[in-house]
Amino acid sequence: MTIEVSVVRVFTDESGEHGNALGIVRAEDVAESDRQSLATKLGFSETVFFSSDGSARASTTIYTPAVELPFAGHPTVGLSWWLREHRTAVDTLTVPAADLRVRYEADTTWIRAKAAWAPSFTPHPMDSVADVLATDPASFTDGHHYVWAWNDEDAGSIRSRMFAPTMGITEDEATGSAAVWITAELGRGLHIEQGRGSVLRTTLTPEWIELGGTAAEEATIYI
Repeated sequence: MTIEVSVVRVFTDESGEHGNALGIVRAEDVAESDRQSLATKLGFSETVFFSSDGSARASTTIYTPAVELPFAGHPTVGLSWWLREHRTAVDTLTVPAADLRVRYEADTTWIRAKAAWAPSFTPHPMDSVADVLATDPASFTDGHHYVWAWNDEDAGSIRSRMFAPTMGITEDEATGSAAVWITAELGRGLHIEQGRGSVLRTTLTPEWIELGGTAAEEATIYI
């Protein structure tokens, strides 16, 4: 059986460049027992296996090349965007962690999350953006590490990189769960530039953190 994989880039910049590649697969096309091996074969930082009946609700499971995740930001933002483009816009996306509220604002897709759903990251605050850019991924052999510095503290803008060997990810281009986590740590909404130049946005309320970004089509591949 041929499996169709839609690939999108999530958290693109203002020009539609950069972004973190996401594989999107219909859950009905792949048995649950085979999903981890397919995600490993594809090699994207995350691959999702979704179910949708055409209503405003959908559900998905999320896999890195090494493990299944209860929640992740870049897959949920990316899948919600893709569903609006190719099927039906959703207001609720169910992941193993919870039901996520989804909203669309022009080209930006937003999901609502809690920091408790994110993995535990080891923070590495740096004195300058140059220090962030100079970080060697080989420095990290396990765990989840978030290296960051203020780009403009008054504006709530940071520059970051994320390394997660435990997840099978040497370096992640754009990490939504880390954006949710650092927003809670710093106690404010943020504009985050991560990786080569991907852009993530967050807002903060007493109850929730909203994570938003734009996305773009990359390719359709067949396995």
